[in-house]
Amino acid sequence: MKIKIISVDFQKEFSNKIGKHYRPRPSVKFIKEILVPFLRQNKIKIAEIISDYRQPRPRDIDDSCYPGTEQYQSEIPEDIKLKPIWIKCMNYPIWTRKNIGKQNKKAGIPYQNPKLFIKWLHKIIGKPKEVDLVIMIGLTLDCCIFSTAQELNWQGYNIAILKEGTDTYSGDKKEKEIILNNYPLSNWAKPINWKELKETMN
Repeated sequence: MKIKIISVDFQKEFSNKIGKHYRPRPSVKFIKEILVPFLRQNKIKIAEIISDYRQPRPRDIDDSCYPGTEQYQSEIPEDIKLKPIWIKCMNYPIWTRKNIGKQNKKAGIPYQNPKLFIKWLHKIIGKPKEVDLVIMIGLTLDCCIFSTAQELNWQGYNIAILKEGTDTYSGDKKEKEIILNNYPLSNWAKPINWKELKETMN
């Protein structure tokens, strides 16, 4: 079975105490201490999507993930990362902007570019018929993981979300279980636990 892994928004803005959107979330420790060593040991590289949430972002007041800052930095090590990464500026990954990810450049107004996103997907993880399963990890389950899972499903991919590898914005365990195992997320993705994933990959 051909499996690809995509990390979404595993940036210090969300995962580290210095971040504006930091909350204690168990998935951070799991990814750093269990998943990353496993991937490194097995020479597995993963795709990555990160965010540039500077203003302007019409109707969204959040102003964070500034390129060039420590908070913007990804916590996925370079040696297990597929290149290039994809940078988005809204919850859905098809949203981009002029000067996205560029430090000291004025950020443009967000706009959709699904063709460019699909081109990136096909280059980095392959076309839907070439991949049996896409595993998603990162932050947060109720926002960008949710939105990206939906978009990937609509593009024809079979999606599973690694239970131990994600959390909600609040970090609440009960909220996480409810979202993972119920509609509407179950329309587009299914949960998979760490034991099941390792068995599938062997």
